[in-house]
Amino acid sequence: MTKGYSKDDVTVYWDSDKCIHSGNCVNSLKDVFNPQNRPWINMQGAPSEEIIRVVKNCPSGALSYKMSNEMNEEKKIGGEELTIKVNKGGPYLIRGNVKIIDKDGTETIKEGTVALCRCGESQNKPYCDGSHKNKEFDK
Repeated sequence: MTKGYSKDDVTVYWDSDKCIHSGNCVNSLKDVFNPQNRPWINMQGAPSEEIIRVVKNCPSGALSYKMSNEMNEEKKIGGEELTIKVNKGGPYLIRGNVKIIDKDGTETIKEGTVALCRCGESQNKPYCDGSHKNKEFDK
């Protein structure tokens, strides 16, 4: 499920299904990203540039953003270089636009970054849910 959090010039989106709870956002900008608060993202906690910097460093792609002036632009699939990173002790991180076809044949277009399970323990396969943290896996 994706939720949006806005301020004047930017909207940050959080996709709970993609989140692997790496803690990068919380550790980088606690005045904005605080899971103890509701809502857990406080867009007034820092300048937009700082928030965007942290969002861009989200390893799973659960966090994304859109500038207000881009809201009405149509996104196109393709054209962006696809990269796959094997994350030591964690998921495959796929950056770019990709079509994922699940075991039932359902197609889903993913844009930005997606984390795919590599340890076999995720309850949300093919996506990583952070279960690798509880397993001696590729450490």
